[in-house]
Amino acid sequence: MSRGWGRLQAVAVSGSVAEGLLLTLLPLVLVTITDDPREVSSVYVVGQSPWLLLSLFAGVLIDRVRRRTVLVSACLVQVAAAAVLAVAATTGALSLALIVAVAFVVTTAQVLSHGVMGAMLPEVVDDLEAANARLMVIDQGVVRFLVPPSAGLLVGWGFGLPAGLAVAAAAAATVLALGLPSRAVVRSASHPVRDIAEGLRYLLGNRLLISITIAVALGSFAASAEVSLFVLYAKDVLGLGAVGYGVLLGCMALGWAVCSPVVSRAIARMGYARSMRVAQVGMVVGHLGFVVLPPWAWAIGVLMFAQSGIVLLWNVCSMSSRQRFTPTALLGRVLTSHRALAWGFAPLGALAGGFIADHWSLRAVWAMAAAVQVVALLVCLWQVSVGAFARAERVAVQGRRPGSLSWGAV
Repeated sequence: MSRGWGRLQAVAVSGSVAEGLLLTLLPLVLVTITDDPREVSSVYVVGQSPWLLLSLFAGVLIDRVRRRTVLVSACLVQVAAAAVLAVAATTGALSLALIVAVAFVVTTAQVLSHGVMGAMLPEVVDDLEAANARLMVIDQGVVRFLVPPSAGLLVGWGFGLPAGLAVAAAAAATVLALGLPSRAVVRSASHPVRDIAEGLRYLLGNRLLISITIAVALGSFAASAEVSLFVLYAKDVLGLGAVGYGVLLGCMALGWAVCSPVVSRAIARMGYARSMRVAQVGMVVGHLGFVVLPPWAWAIGVLMFAQSGIVLLWNVCSMSSRQRFTPTALLGRVLTSHRALAWGFAPLGALAGGFIADHWSLRAVWAMAAAVQVVALLVCLWQVSVGAFARAERVAVQGRRPGSLSWGAV
């Protein structure tokens, strides 16, 4: 592990603290303004739209501009979003329109930072599975295990305090990012649209990678329907307040942290194909748990803990596959093309969730999510196999990425 890897982790920690504070704070602010499921889910739709609207252009930036510069810019965007929210909360200027705008900007920073860190990772580590698990835990686990409950407690002193802390954390990430090593990039005279098309062609032409993208798209549709309304589920079904909501998010994050050390070993033992199929089955069961379990907060917390470990297993396999089978010059565009195609379904899922909750019930949203996840499972059973991984290895234009890899049994 290189010195650059240590600094990249430090940037991820600081950035995730800021991101975790903002993502916990925004829905808590929102429910003080409205409890209409359609309005709540609409804010989520707008907040997630940069994944669809901006991802492809972000990929061109990542491949054509020094990646350190892109990461620093993403951190500065996060600083700006947190500062606006802090000032509005302190001055009493919070409104639905402002929350929508901040949510959009926060996700814009995510599009840039997540894409560029994924592209930088193969430059600083060989063991992609372990490194991806570590970064995902930093993003979703250890940091957010601490941040959501803390944010829930800090809200007791007003929304301005956690927003101000988000400003400080994002500023720290900016300073740390300035010290990262940065490789020169190949300048391109081609039009950005042509560059985007090149990345899309590579992704669409690889049967394994596009099958994984389709499965992720279906999963993001299902998950977004749930996530956009989870604050209402915690409030109306479980009867929890801000602190309880934060603790539930902490249960999910704790699952990431606990499972992280064993994920790379599980992949080595089962192989990619079996690991990804097992993860899909686990996600279906997780969605159904919200439908069949009684409204006991402790039971939902245990379910979220277990489900997060399954999601981590899938995410590590998914990300590492793209990194291993994509040449460095295309990696930014392939990663962001995947996110655009996959996470572009997130706003549609949020809209569907709002409609179902408004016409039926909150639990019906989780039933719909389980049905969609079953389709993703079928895609994996059909296309994500040992043979598919072997074919992807053969067609990779720059050969296999560093490090040993087990395709595993069908």
